[in-house]
Amino acid sequence: MSIRNNRRPYAPLLLAIAALAVAAALPGAAAAADKDKILIGATLPLTGAEARVGGFFKEGYDLAFEQVNKAGGLEVGGKKLPVQFLLLDDTSTQASAVSLADRLVNSDRVDFLLGTYASHLVEAQSTVAEQNRVPYVNGGGGATKIYKRKFKYLFGLISPVELLGGTLMQWIDEQQKAGKLPKPAKIALVWENTAHGKDFRKGISDFSQKSGGAYPILVDESFELNARDFGALLGKVKAAGVDLFLVDAHLPDYITMHRQYVANGMCHKVVSYGARGGEKDAVQALGQENVNCVLSGVWWSAQLGTRPGPSQEFVKAFKAKYGGREPEWFQALAYESARVLFTAIQQAGKVDREAVRAKLAAMKVPSLLPGGTVEFKAEFGQQAQNSFVLQQNQPDGASPIIFPKDVASAAGVAPNPRCAK
Repeated sequence: MSIRNNRRPYAPLLLAIAALAVAAALPGAAAAADKDKILIGATLPLTGAEARVGGFFKEGYDLAFEQVNKAGGLEVGGKKLPVQFLLLDDTSTQASAVSLADRLVNSDRVDFLLGTYASHLVEAQSTVAEQNRVPYVNGGGGATKIYKRKFKYLFGLISPVELLGGTLMQWIDEQQKAGKLPKPAKIALVWENTAHGKDFRKGISDFSQKSGGAYPILVDESFELNARDFGALLGKVKAAGVDLFLVDAHLPDYITMHRQYVANGMCHKVVSYGARGGEKDAVQALGQENVNCVLSGVWWSAQLGTRPGPSQEFVKAFKAKYGGREPEWFQALAYESARVLFTAIQQAGKVDREAVRAKLAAMKVPSLLPGGTVEFKAEFGQQAQNSFVLQQNQPDGASPIIFPKDVASAAGVAPNPRCAK
C-alpha cells in the first residue's frame, strides 16, 4: 500500500469539477492477460476535522487488502493478480477530495476507486468517478442526496441516514406504548447542516407527522460542522422543556456538544446523537457517567460477530491484526466496501470497468451488514438499504444492541434514570 499526503494548493471545488467535465480521454482498462497487478485508489481524511474516523476507515481498508494479497491476490481470468492500494490524504476538504480523485484516475491510472469518508466528501468526489466512468464503491457517504443523482458508477454500502431516524423512533414508540415515556413526548430535533443531517431530520419528522400528535417537535435547529460553541442552541433546548433530545452529529461535534450539554446541567428522558454515542474515544473524552443511556443507531456492531458468518470472521481478523482491539462500524464499512469490489472484479473475470460495474449493479452476496446480504438496487440509486441496529451505553462501559429484537442482546432502558422526572 502506498500513502501520500499531498500539500499542494487546490483549485476551488467548482473549477475542479468543471475541468473534469471536459477531460478529453479516459484511461483504458486491460484484460487480466495484459495486467500484472490491479491498482485501486482512494482518498481518506487522514488529517483535518474528520481525521479520527478517516484513520478508522484506513484500518478497514488495510485489513481487506492485506487479506487478499496474503492469499496471492484476486483470481481473475484464470490467474492470480496482486492488488495494490494507492491511498491519498484528502485533508477533510471537498476540493482536495475532488482534485486527488482526478489525479488517481488520470495521472496514477488506477483501475477502480474506493470511497472517502463523510457524505459531503463522497458527494463531491463521486462526480469524478462518474465523469470518468470508474466504478466507485463507498461505505462512508450515507446521504440520500448523493444517490438521487442516479449515477451508474456509484455504489454505496452505507444505508440512508433517514432510516436511522426512523429506527430510533420505532424503539422510542415501543417505550411510549409500554408506558415508559410520556404521551405526548416532546422532541428537540438538532441536526448538522449537511445532506446527512437533513436526512436524519426527515426520518424523525416523518415519524412525528404520522404519530397523531404523540411526538411534537418543539425545537428544530441546525448547526454547522465543526462548531465550537453550542451554548445558544442548547439554551433553546433547555427552555423548551422537551422530553427527547435527538441529534445528528459527526463524532467531533458530538463530543463538543455533549460536553457543553453536561456542563449546562441538562438531562432528558432519551438522548441520541444519531450514529454516535458508544465510541471508545467519545467515552474517554466525556466520561462514562456522562454518556450512560445515550442511544446510537449504527450500520454495524461487533456484537453481530457472536454468530458464525462474515461478521464473526471479520471481527476475528481485525482483532488479530490490531492487538485484540474490537472494530467499530467505521472499520467494518470500509472493509466491506473493499471486499465487495474484490468480489465484483473476480465475478467479472477481467480488469474491465464496464464488466465490474455490471457485476456490482447485479450483486447480491452474503455480507457482514445487518440482514446478511448486500445489493445495490437501481430504485435506490444503488445505495444499500440494510437495517440499522440500536445500541445503548451502560454504566459498565458496554453498549449492547437493544433493537431490533432478533439481534438484541439486552433490553433498552427508558427513561434515563437520571432524567426520569
